Amino acid sequence: MVRMRLTKLVHACVLVEEDGARVLIDPGAFTPGFENLTDLHAVLITHQHPDHVDLDRLGALLERNPDAALYSDEGTASVLADRGFTAEIARDGDRLPLSVPVEVFGTNHAVIHPDIPVIPNVGYLVGGRFFHPGDAFTVPDEPVDVLGLPTGAPWLKLSEAVDYMRAVAPRVAVPIHEAVLAMPAMYYNRFEELALPGTTVTVIDPGSSTDV
Repeated sequence: MVRMRLTKLVHACVLVEEDGARVLIDPGAFTPGFENLTDLHAVLITHQHPDHVDLDRLGALLERNPDAALYSDEGTASVLADRGFTAEIARDGDRLPLSVPVEVFGTNHAVIHPDIPVIPNVGYLVGGRFFHPGDAFTVPDEPVDVLGLPTGAPWLKLSEAVDYMRAVAPRVAVPIHEAVLAMPAMYYNRFEELALPGTTVTVIDPGSSTDV
């Protein structure tokens, strides 16, 4: 199996490296320093919320990575266009033409409250192994080896995160989307306790990397 390296940046921002390709997912406002990354092949955005795309710093990132492809859901593409950025639209069922295989799954953000409109959200399966769902409970229709597991959010409670982890049934679950929590370790412990047999919960500290 080809080695894949995950670098967990703050919150939902993850750098995926495989076979020389470098793909950055969700460079959001909670993640300091992402604009200093270089040698990226693609920047993938799951949806338009600021904790997943920082419009004020995205330009600096793209300037440092002029050859990087920019992909987003349809709703974010419109927001980006208003700020002068051109993103290719990623839709459910797409396979992106990148040096590392990237498949797109999902259509909508999870419900925050019935009074709040639902926006588009897509998830990305990188290298046929690592799935980043954005803010959704999307279960791809093919096996997921490593899952970026949302941990804390206004749309999410612990039991839902556990049920989602069980539904996807990855070999490895890597908690992400934790910046809104004062004590995320409490959630990580529950994930470890309640994971199905065959799933290992691997916590990556912000700024650290692991091979999966």
